[in-house]
Amino acid sequence: MINLLVGLGNPGSRYVFTRHNVGFMVIDLIWEKANPILEEKKTPWGVLKRVHWNDLLLITLKPLTYMNNSGEAVSKALMKEGLKPSEMVIIHDDLDLPLGRIKIARGGSSGGHRGVQSIIDTLGTKDFPRIKIGIGRPLRGEEIMEYVLAPPYPEERDLLRLVLDHAVKAVEVVCRDGIEKGMNMFNGVLIRGH
Repeated sequence: MINLLVGLGNPGSRYVFTRHNVGFMVIDLIWEKANPILEEKKTPWGVLKRVHWNDLLLITLKPLTYMNNSGEAVSKALMKEGLKPSEMVIIHDDLDLPLGRIKIARGGSSGGHRGVQSIIDTLGTKDFPRIKIGIGRPLRGEEIMEYVLAPPYPEERDLLRLVLDHAVKAVEVVCRDGIEKGMNMFNGVLIRGH
């Protein structure tokens, strides 16, 4: 049973629309759709909101620790709520998936994602569900760090909006019906722009 949704990203206005912040973007969309937001707490390590979304009661978290220290916020939220790592889902960007692909996974390595690695290191386990949102690889010769901390290319923006809506649906399926159903419905689907 998923009780905690964690979207990974970096706090601050300069990161808002960057590729590395797609996890935050998904949480923002859920906050827009939630009716009502039952409780909101801002701590030094994260923004926690309890939401009533469709027929789901969930705790949502946007860490404020910066990406590379995401584990600190996640471990504090789990402790505060008395939850196990298997009862949360981490939503994050993935360079190894093209834009247009989402992949739901039960666990596994970080794949080089520093936010996910921080969570693995802090919790001492790789066994927590993830929803990975493809951002593809640089097409214009940028360094990886420059690429993930930049906004999508102008021609990708409409597709990213569709992908984020798709990711919100994936979150709902995973929370309501479980990881297996989410994997069957969403893994392998390629979303194309108009």
